[in-house]
Amino acid sequence: MATGDARKKLDVYFNVHLVSDSTGETLNAVMRAACAQFENVMPLEHNYYLVRSPKQLDRVLKEIDGAPGVVWFTISDDSLRTKLENHCRSQGHPMLPVLDASVSMLSRHLGLRATERTAAQHALNEEYFERMEAIAYTLAHDDGAGPDGLKNADVILVGISRTSKTPTCVYLANRGVKAANVPLVPGVPPPRQLLELDGQMPLIVGLKISPDRLVQIRQQRLLSLNEGSSTSYVDDDAVKEEATSANRLFLQQKWKTLDVSRRSVEETAAAVLNMLRQGD
Repeated sequence: MATGDARKKLDVYFNVHLVSDSTGETLNAVMRAACAQFENVMPLEHNYYLVRSPKQLDRVLKEIDGAPGVVWFTISDDSLRTKLENHCRSQGHPMLPVLDASVSMLSRHLGLRATERTAAQHALNEEYFERMEAIAYTLAHDDGAGPDGLKNADVILVGISRTSKTPTCVYLANRGVKAANVPLVPGVPPPRQLLELDGQMPLIVGLKISPDRLVQIRQQRLLSLNEGSSTSYVDDDAVKEEATSANRLFLQQKWKTLDVSRRSVEETAAAVLNMLRQGD
């Protein structure tokens, strides 16, 4: 019989919603630092940046209810913050206002009242505006949206479902990189605008993943959404064919590739940044 030490520890997946009225850098840093303290913990990130209106917040709340988990936020506007807090309490979503303790301590120490300026930590310099432009571009070209604008990207990530295309693009955008992503869907040809690019400018990167790892991630995803697993989305043979077809496309198009089977979002983004630097 296998001992406890010999048993393989299973990955623990959970939904984490990061809601910010700015770029979300603070939330991402805190979340990853916290998760790093736990072995085999795999957060399923849902990122909501530049949330500054009731309409935007309503969409966020709907997403949170659809994939319950923990909610971390940095919201300066009192009315939006109150609405978010009240909703989370009523639905039983654990939440944490990430900056409250730090701001409160400084306020008491300095004897000053904190302002409610959104993104006050960012200097309004050229770098800041470039980053905001990159974030706006990335959000507008997520999941295959706006194919006519792909030629304006710095990098395009291509991959099948659950290869961390969106969180990696958001991570890159926070570093001033205009990152678009295009999903590969079984039975649906890639957009013409993507195939017409030469793969050098912009840089196109195919995200590869092992079928076994992909099935595991997708099963956890379905579990988090309370959906059944009797679907081709997690069928071993169907997933293998999906991964093989994607790899074949990457080879045919001569795109650079990255294996994300065991890479974190940060590691994938770092590798993409290295590719961009090498192409300069």
